[in-house]
Amino acid sequence: MMNGVMRAAVTLFFILITVAQGNAVTLKIATLSPEGSMWMEKMRAGADEVAKKTDKRVEIKYYPGGVMGDDKAVLRKIRIGQLQGGAVVSGSMSQFFPDSQIYTSLPLKFKSFEEIDSVRRQIDPMIIEGFEKNGFVVFGLAGGGFAYILSQAAIRTVEDLRKQKVWVPDNDPISLDAVKAFDITPIPLSIADVRAGLQTGLINTVATPPVGALALQWHTQVKYLMDVPFLYIYALLAVDQKAFSKLPAGDQSVMREVMGRVFVEIDRQNREDNVKSLDALRKQGIEFIRPPDDAMKEWYQKSADVRSRLLEDGKLSRNMLDTLDRILEEYRTGKTN
Repeated sequence: MMNGVMRAAVTLFFILITVAQGNAVTLKIATLSPEGSMWMEKMRAGADEVAKKTDKRVEIKYYPGGVMGDDKAVLRKIRIGQLQGGAVVSGSMSQFFPDSQIYTSLPLKFKSFEEIDSVRRQIDPMIIEGFEKNGFVVFGLAGGGFAYILSQAAIRTVEDLRKQKVWVPDNDPISLDAVKAFDITPIPLSIADVRAGLQTGLINTVATPPVGALALQWHTQVKYLMDVPFLYIYALLAVDQKAFSKLPAGDQSVMREVMGRVFVEIDRQNREDNVKSLDALRKQGIEFIRPPDDAMKEWYQKSADVRSRLLEDGKLSRNMLDTLDRILEEYRTGKTN
């Protein structure tokens, strides 16, 4: 009798194990972030926590360092089911929710991180909701910091910029339109091709956060930095909603909580790293140039033209633009903190 009970118990145990394994889901996620970077360390820690809290029903497999190609290639592989997600720069996702580019497409819009914080508290949730309505689950935004213009030639005026060979990401049509408002014809390239473009002279000017310039070694190919925060950049972890919906509701909640917290940590660390990276660029011999006040007037005028251009072309909605302007006005007049 006891042997029969034991056999039944062992059989039930293996049945339960088999069922659990059959219900396990592996989410394959690619990124350009290199192995060993802060991003990968924190995302791997998040993946370990998700696996533990779901008893390995949800496992995340990362493909770092661009082994799956650039962001455009990653999105294509998500579409055909080869991947389920990507940690990508925001511009590559603009096709799914154009208003997500509200931070990154408006040059010289923000003057400080305090302004950014005030805006993000209200607009980040709108961006996340917008992506979810268009097929992607997003676990929070990680600010890349302020992008600065770095070049092989000194740039002080808009006319100086027009003489340069300016790079824009090849899968970001909104940024392309924004740059054209300065009456220049930019050169689209994937992020992976930028350093080679600088080395060969195909391009000689980029806009990037300091930490990105150092991590991607672009700083070795430029001499000057225009010392004015030009754009605000961010990245995100996006997972295909169809793949995510296959997880049990409880496991979905676990992943949202854990990876959301991970991206808060990445966001905070990115800011600290970018501040330090500015000092590192100085120490690397990059010359910081501050345009004179009369030149800045034209910079601000051309930047204002970008807003009108994007609105007229339907690249950004009036509601999102008006919301941003309202929040900034309230902050600058002391109505919010």
